[in-house]
Amino acid sequence: MVKIAHISLPDFPLLLAPMEDVSDPPFRYVCKKNGADLMYTEFISSEGLIRDAAKSMKKLDIFEYERPIGIQLFGGDIEHMREAALIAEQAKPDIIDINYGCPVKAVACRGAGAALLQDIPKMVSMTEEIVKAVKLPVTVKTRLGWDDNTKNIVDVAERLQDIGISALSIHGRTRKQMYKGPADWTLIAAVKNNPRMHIPIFGNGDVDSPERALMMRERYGVDGVMIGRASIGYPWIFNEIRHFLQTGEKLSAPSIEQRVDVCRTHLLKAIEWKGTKGGILETRRHYSNYFKGLDNIKDYRLKLVTSDSLDEILALLNEIQDTYSGVLSV
Repeated sequence: MVKIAHISLPDFPLLLAPMEDVSDPPFRYVCKKNGADLMYTEFISSEGLIRDAAKSMKKLDIFEYERPIGIQLFGGDIEHMREAALIAEQAKPDIIDINYGCPVKAVACRGAGAALLQDIPKMVSMTEEIVKAVKLPVTVKTRLGWDDNTKNIVDVAERLQDIGISALSIHGRTRKQMYKGPADWTLIAAVKNNPRMHIPIFGNGDVDSPERALMMRERYGVDGVMIGRASIGYPWIFNEIRHFLQTGEKLSAPSIEQRVDVCRTHLLKAIEWKGTKGGILETRRHYSNYFKGLDNIKDYRLKLVTSDSLDEILALLNEIQDTYSGVLSV
């Protein structure tokens, strides 16, 4: 069993990474149903929460079936981040998570996300203020460093633990790398194997198969893995990894019936959350991922992303199931 403060997770928990425009409640629902042990919201702007911006406030929506669930915050101003953490706490998540890893310019150029990797004292001070402000466990997600010359994650991890964080997730790339090149797990292992560290250490980056997850556990000794891009359109990856770790056997790839069923569920949950129009719009970005690898799916995909009618979309999903019945996706 792995514990984040008072929160108990199974051995080697599988975490859903916070992903902008992806990790919303409908997506989290299908991931939870398919084996995710701990999930995080999309990252939420501290400035947006303080301004009571509708988009940021909507991201605070969490549901009982998601627990344990963490709300992730990002920002560049210490006082604003402290205030935002207090606002997020009122939504009653299980965890407050701080994003020190987002590499995109729109975030980093505002002194937030991975930008804090260039100012470790400020990162530590910001984290300490949030830990002191809230009653919930505080976790952090970050990267190895800003670039190849500043891979200081071992020291950073010690300092963050010393001021009271309850767990640390590390993406095995620098900010300069963005998402390019292979993730370097050796430094994640160095943090985990540091005798000074006693909080859970979760690894993130390139976990895209059961075999890769097993390797991360056996070779690097992390307490669990965080899965991001590999879960988009493929929430089955959590159950596939768990089954493989427990039995050494691989589950069959999801059938077209399973793909359509999860896609339909995702759509209906989105409508339940945002209304018919909003739910249909929110789900459009996911269709190509759910049916990736199917031959001649382009025409169906075009119809799905241009239709505004729920009945028409449901009919199209039924037609896809009938057309590809018995075919396993790649």
